[in-house]
Amino acid sequence: MADASPPPSRFDRSLVDGPILPAVWKLAWPTMLQNLFAGLQGVVDHVMVGNMVGYTANAAIGVSWQLLLVVVVFMASLFTGQAVLVARFAGAGDSDKVNRVVYQAFITAMAMFLFVMAPLGYVSAPWLLTLINAAPEVQAEALPFLRIMFTGSIGMMLFFMLSAALRAAGDAQTPMRLGVTMTVLNLVFNLVLIPPFGTVGAAIGTVSASGLVAAFALWHLFSGKSVIHLTRSMRLKPDFAIIRSLFRFGLPTGVQGIAMNLGGVMLLRFIGSLEQSAAAQAAYAIAYSELFSMITWTSVGLMGASATIAGQNLGAGKPDRAVQGVWVAARIGLAVAAVVGLMFVTIPQVLLAAFGATEPAVAVIGTGLLQYLAVSGFFVTVALTFTGGLQGTGDTKSPLYITLVSQVAIPIGLCSVLQAMRPLVPSDIWTAILLGHITRGTLSALRFYQGKWRSIVVE
Repeated sequence: MADASPPPSRFDRSLVDGPILPAVWKLAWPTMLQNLFAGLQGVVDHVMVGNMVGYTANAAIGVSWQLLLVVVVFMASLFTGQAVLVARFAGAGDSDKVNRVVYQAFITAMAMFLFVMAPLGYVSAPWLLTLINAAPEVQAEALPFLRIMFTGSIGMMLFFMLSAALRAAGDAQTPMRLGVTMTVLNLVFNLVLIPPFGTVGAAIGTVSASGLVAAFALWHLFSGKSVIHLTRSMRLKPDFAIIRSLFRFGLPTGVQGIAMNLGGVMLLRFIGSLEQSAAAQAAYAIAYSELFSMITWTSVGLMGASATIAGQNLGAGKPDRAVQGVWVAARIGLAVAAVVGLMFVTIPQVLLAAFGATEPAVAVIGTGLLQYLAVSGFFVTVALTFTGGLQGTGDTKSPLYITLVSQVAIPIGLCSVLQAMRPLVPSDIWTAILLGHITRGTLSALRFYQGKWRSIVVE
């Protein structure tokens, strides 16, 4: 009797075999499109509240998201550890281990949200807004927004977690469809809720849309139709061996994210000390948090593609192919940065006016910031794509050290020195941001090409 044929793999083997450019593009374009739509969600919030409430509402949403991200990125450390394990096991063709890792990540994320993020976020919101020197009128708009986001963001967290798992397993199109659906739902909710409720309506719309989409995504994984298959027979009991591995690879990324966003919070303190602080905070929220997201969100998508292609190929025993894939992703990101940067230089006032930023002070400060960001975009996309390559192969510590130098020590140090010498002006802060981005991009590329990630073992 002939031997039984092995069951067909659930995973897309073109990611580890065949031409590298189509493989990277297959992962990159859905993720880039998803992140562009996710960025559009924030853009719509800003455009609507900026025109209906005023630029103080823009500042409120901007500073709230900066604070929220400090907590969210720590939660996201779990997702990075999950992605490292899923990509490596998917590259090796081990479906059982992939499924077990995702299920343990799910129950851990639920516990962290219920017992840490929601209660602590709600209680600490007023103190956090005071910490960053938010103007009183900005705090009044930001406090209810921030509290709703902290206590209602479980849907957003699960969406990010499940999307990261699917991408790491090689399925980038399902997260794209979920992301587009979430953005459309958020647009509908915002059109209904922002006119009567302002920034509160924007928060309710965001948590409602993400909650509905996350519930569907979870059902999809239990339905048996996904590349990742969860079952009701899986035990609720934590598997601490898997959870330790999740945090072994993920915790450095969480600390990195906290450090990066704390650096952002400290920059907000410097912005709050400027002579026209409310106008500067609004310009920063629009130019950096929203318009610059056309580069950062696409680059984050490419980072995910880099992580998957590098992790799966290392799992398949093809490290040289991993290098090729990360470099292809970086070239795509540089092309996007060139197009967006040209817009920042040629039509900055048109872009700012779309957010209702017609106040002379906001327009002038925002235009200046966009000139700096046009250059920063090239280094940010290089930093993120090579960071993806490092993290996808399991080297999550190097990006942490690079972030501490480039996103904290350099920009915060420069602003502190200048402030001790004389009153700060906006260009001081924008220069510090640019120097940090240049440093991060350079160090990330150099570290990846050292190749020490080739020897990392996933147990």
